[in-house]
Amino acid sequence: QVQLVESGGGSVQAGGSLRLSCTASRSIFSINTMGWYRQAPGKQRELVAALSSGGTTTYVDSVKGRFTISTDNAKNTVYLQMNSLKPEDTAVYYCAADNSYRVSMKGDGVDYWGKGTLVTVSS
Repeated sequence: QVQLVESGGGSVQAGGSLRLSCTASRSIFSINTMGWYRQAPGKQRELVAALSSGGTTTYVDSVKGRFTISTDNAKNTVYLQMNSLKPEDTAVYYCAADNSYRVSMKGDGVDYWGKGTLVTVSS
Protein backbone atom coordinates (compact mmCIF):
# COMPACT_ATOMS: atom_id res chain seq x y z
CA GLN A 1 0.00 0.00 0.00
CA VAL A 2 1.06 3.56 -0.61
CA GLN A 3 -0.66 6.83 0.19
CA LEU A 4 -0.15 9.77 -2.16
CA VAL A 5 -0.58 13.40 -1.15
CA GLU A 6 -0.58 16.16 -3.74
CA SER A 7 0.24 19.81 -3.19
CA GLY A 8 1.02 22.90 -5.22
CA GLY A 9 -2.27 23.54 -6.93
CA GLY A 10 -3.79 26.98 -7.09
CA SER A 11 -4.90 29.79 -9.33
CA VAL A 12 -2.67 31.35 -11.96
CA GLN A 13 -3.06 33.52 -15.01
CA ALA A 14 -2.54 32.17 -18.48
CA GLY A 15 1.14 31.99 -19.32
CA GLY A 16 2.11 31.37 -15.73
CA SER A 17 3.70 28.38 -14.05
CA LEU A 18 2.96 25.99 -11.22
CA ARG A 19 4.78 23.01 -9.78
CA LEU A 20 2.75 20.18 -8.38
CA SER A 21 4.25 17.80 -5.85
CA CYS A 22 3.14 14.35 -4.83
CA THR A 23 4.69 12.76 -1.77
CA ALA A 24 4.34 9.04 -1.19
CA SER A 25 4.07 7.33 2.18
CA ARG A 26 6.90 4.97 1.31
CA SER A 27 9.78 4.70 -1.08
CA ILE A 28 8.83 5.17 -4.72
CA PHE A 29 12.04 3.50 -5.84
CA SER A 30 10.20 0.21 -6.27
CA ILE A 31 7.12 1.69 -7.94
CA ASN A 32 7.34 1.07 -11.66
CA THR A 33 5.21 3.93 -12.93
CA MET A 34 4.39 7.31 -11.40
CA GLY A 35 2.04 9.65 -13.15
CA TRP A 36 -0.24 12.64 -13.16
CA TYR A 37 -3.80 12.64 -14.44
CA ARG A 38 -6.35 15.41 -14.63
CA GLN A 39 -10.08 15.76 -14.86
CA ALA A 40 -11.74 18.94 -16.01
CA PRO A 41 -15.40 19.67 -15.28
CA GLY A 42 -17.64 17.65 -17.57
CA LYS A 43 -14.73 15.77 -19.09
CA GLN A 44 -13.18 12.37 -18.70
CA ARG A 45 -10.04 11.83 -16.69
CA GLU A 46 -6.94 11.83 -18.87
CA LEU A 47 -3.27 11.08 -18.52
CA VAL A 48 -1.09 14.17 -18.34
CA ALA A 49 2.35 12.64 -17.82
CA ALA A 50 3.91 9.39 -16.67
CA LEU A 51 7.42 8.36 -15.71
CA SER A 52 8.62 4.79 -15.48
CA SER A 53 11.33 3.59 -13.12
CA GLY A 54 13.44 3.04 -16.21
CA GLY A 55 13.18 6.72 -17.10
CA THR A 56 10.67 6.53 -19.93
CA THR A 57 8.31 9.50 -20.04
CA THR A 58 4.88 9.77 -21.61
CA TYR A 59 3.02 13.03 -22.15
CA VAL A 60 -0.38 13.82 -23.59
CA ASP A 61 0.10 15.82 -26.78
CA SER A 62 -1.53 18.94 -25.38
CA VAL A 63 1.18 19.42 -22.71
CA LYS A 64 4.29 18.37 -24.62
CA GLY A 65 6.95 21.04 -24.40
CA ARG A 66 5.17 22.78 -21.52
CA PHE A 67 4.98 20.21 -18.70
CA THR A 68 7.77 18.11 -17.19
CA ILE A 69 7.45 15.15 -14.86
CA SER A 70 10.31 14.24 -12.54
CA THR A 71 10.98 12.38 -9.34
CA ASP A 72 13.15 12.78 -6.27
CA ASN A 73 13.51 9.27 -4.87
CA ALA A 74 15.24 10.53 -1.73
CA LYS A 75 12.10 12.55 -0.92
CA ASN A 76 9.63 9.94 -2.21
CA THR A 77 8.20 12.72 -4.33
CA VAL A 78 7.11 13.13 -7.93
CA TYR A 79 6.76 16.56 -9.48
CA LEU A 80 4.87 18.08 -12.37
CA GLN A 81 6.37 21.34 -13.56
CA MET A 82 3.76 23.18 -15.58
CA ASN A 83 4.81 26.15 -17.70
CA SER A 84 2.95 28.33 -20.19
CA LEU A 85 -0.33 27.37 -18.60
CA LYS A 86 -3.53 27.77 -20.58
CA PRO A 87 -7.15 28.06 -19.44
CA GLU A 88 -7.78 24.60 -20.89
CA ASP A 89 -5.30 23.20 -18.34
CA THR A 90 -7.84 23.97 -15.60
CA ALA A 91 -8.66 20.71 -13.84
CA VAL A 92 -8.20 18.64 -10.73
CA TYR A 93 -4.80 16.99 -11.00
CA TYR A 94 -4.32 13.55 -9.49
CA CYS A 95 -1.10 11.76 -8.64
CA ALA A 96 -1.01 8.08 -9.49
CA ALA A 97 1.27 5.15 -8.81
CA ASP A 98 1.21 1.78 -10.49
CA ASN A 99 3.17 -1.37 -9.84
CA SER A 100 3.15 -2.21 -13.56
CA TYR A 101 4.82 -0.50 -16.50
CA ARG A 102 1.46 -0.10 -18.19
CA VAL A 103 0.43 3.50 -18.86
CA SER A 104 -3.32 3.90 -18.99
CA MET A 105 -4.51 6.97 -20.90
CA LYS A 106 -7.70 7.09 -18.81
CA GLY A 107 -6.26 5.79 -15.54
CA ASP A 108 -8.07 2.46 -15.68
CA GLY A 109 -6.57 -0.08 -13.33
CA VAL A 110 -4.09 2.26 -11.67
CA ASP A 111 -3.11 0.89 -8.28
CA TYR A 112 -2.94 4.02 -6.14
CA TRP A 113 -4.39 7.52 -6.33
CA GLY A 114 -4.02 10.76 -4.48
CA LYS A 115 -7.04 12.88 -3.63
CA GLY A 116 -6.22 15.56 -6.16
CA THR A 117 -5.28 19.21 -6.24
CA LEU A 118 -7.14 21.91 -8.15
CA VAL A 119 -5.40 23.99 -10.80
CA THR A 120 -7.28 26.99 -12.16
CA VAL A 121 -5.88 29.00 -15.07
CA SER A 122 -7.59 32.27 -15.88
CA SER A 123 -7.38 34.11 -19.18
